[in-house]
Amino acid sequence: MKTTFMISGKRKSAVAKARVSVGNGNVTFNGTPLENLYLFHKLAIQEPLRVFEHVIGKIPIDLRVTATGGGAEGQIQAARLAIAKALVKHTKSVELKKAYLQYDRNLLVADIRRKEAYKPGDSKARAKRQKSYR
Repeated sequence: MKTTFMISGKRKSAVAKARVSVGNGNVTFNGTPLENLYLFHKLAIQEPLRVFEHVIGKIPIDLRVTATGGGAEGQIQAARLAIAKALVKHTKSVELKKAYLQYDRNLLVADIRRKEAYKPGDSKARAKRQKSYR
């Protein structure tokens, strides 16, 4: 089992990278300890950790998550995805993977929707030029 590895998660244009190392369950997000985040951000990041504790028990690793791009909510969602994927990879537990999928599929499966590209000669992705018959 590797002692240190990286896992990434994406949401919209935000990318989060979770660095996993052997430790005693400390979690930081962009250099800030989990306890110092806003309440709803803290709760969102704690979801994969709580499912892990319910299924397996004490978390034996430290997680350092850094997120770039996008907005605050996209970064938090990307961090949730990265943390859950990291915990599944670290433990190699099928039971944990099933628990994540049953609780919230977005903890393990990325939302691949992205912004649609602009088309040539048009002002927006779907908008078309108006034409006049008179």
